Amino acid sequence: MINELKKDRIVVSALIVAVGIALAGWFVNSGIEKMAFKDRAVVVKGLSTRDVQADYVVWPLEFAVRGNDISTLYSDLGRIEQTARAFFMDKGFKESEMARGNVSIDDNWSSYYERRPEFHYTLRTSLIISTPDVERVIANLGCQSELLKKGVILQSYDWNTDFQYNGLTNLKPEMVQEATQNARQVAQKFAEDAQCRLGSIQQANQGQFSVETDSNQPWVKHVRVVTTVSYYLK
Repeated sequence: MINELKKDRIVVSALIVAVGIALAGWFVNSGIEKMAFKDRAVVVKGLSTRDVQADYVVWPLEFAVRGNDISTLYSDLGRIEQTARAFFMDKGFKESEMARGNVSIDDNWSSYYERRPEFHYTLRTSLIISTPDVERVIANLGCQSELLKKGVILQSYDWNTDFQYNGLTNLKPEMVQEATQNARQVAQKFAEDAQCRLGSIQQANQGQFSVETDSNQPWVKHVRVVTTVSYYLK
């Protein structure tokens, strides 16, 4: 009788151990599956672009006079500036949008090789137009020929005309949203090809916005942003 009780206890203990091992194995296996799911993710990029027009421009128009008397040259500069100001006001620009740049003086006799230049001094300055009226500036970029008829020689260089875009702050939210949506579409296609379901976002990086100037039309700006998003896979 005692031996049978001992045998029953041994069997029960063995069953308890077996059940414990089975449960432990199930928990371990379940934990591994959860860990595996946690590590399954796809990293994708989403792109958003916009072509926008500049909303502000700084347009320097350079001019110079040559002669031998500095006082006379300063008066000539003033006369040319007033003629140019009146011309651009007739074109619709405001007086407040125009300003004279710094005046520089070149001493042409300070260094020469064989023949001394005819004129001793060259005075240079610029009329700087700063305005949000970008369309008006574009329409008058080739106005130098009209000023020649008034005896004024102005020089305008494309590389020196600063077309600016200041609306990036308002543009950012919709572009980030679009880039994120594009990234999700790419991730969704990947998940379908991998025969799994797309989960929530694991990690996201907005990326940097870039604004580039069009090489042919400097008043056109190319805005671009790339977002990097990591999604869980189920």
